[in-house]
Amino acid sequence: MICGIDEAGRGPVIGPIVIAGVKIDDDNVLRKLHVKDSKKHSPHRREVLFKQIVEVVDDYHVVHLKPSEIDEMRKRLTLNQIELRAFADLMKILRSDIYYVDAVDVDDERFGEELSKLLPFDAEIISEHKADERYPVVSAASIVAKVKRDAEIRKIAKELESKLGLPLGSGYPADPITQKFIGEWVDRFGSLPPHVRRSWKTAKRLLQRKL
Repeated sequence: MICGIDEAGRGPVIGPIVIAGVKIDDDNVLRKLHVKDSKKHSPHRREVLFKQIVEVVDDYHVVHLKPSEIDEMRKRLTLNQIELRAFADLMKILRSDIYYVDAVDVDDERFGEELSKLLPFDAEIISEHKADERYPVVSAASIVAKVKRDAEIRKIAKELESKLGLPLGSGYPADPITQKFIGEWVDRFGSLPPHVRRSWKTAKRLLQRKL
């Protein structure tokens, strides 16, 4: 069995980090679906592929790290360490012979070594940057993670936009629409919106500037 793992939502100031793993005996079936990195697909195409992927894989699992959980863990851990632990937790659930992971550390080999230390069993770990572009099983995990996170962001946008009457934007710190939304929310309600990662510099800056 092989397992591919990837994440979505590492950078945004709003919403969860979603980490997905897919487990399959033979990834040729994924090659036939023409899966590739989720960023290269339209949202509709990702939805179609997601449904096909979950039908053909032997198993899959998704971990959601909520903003409040991320903020709490960042008091004692780096973001890389947080994701490392989440990857390892998912690997324990999707026990396999070989894991292909899209490394979040600048040192992809170190990321794989650190993952290995967290596992209570022996397994081969292929840890590479842009693994989602090289290995279909990681491409599939990337699509699952992106589809699941997009669904969460749609719910968050519907909830928050109805209260403020402004678009939420992409949720990324550099997005002026997102910055305006957070700033206007602080002006009106005197606090950061729900689902915002309060430990992010953008959130701290907007809160301090507006209060």
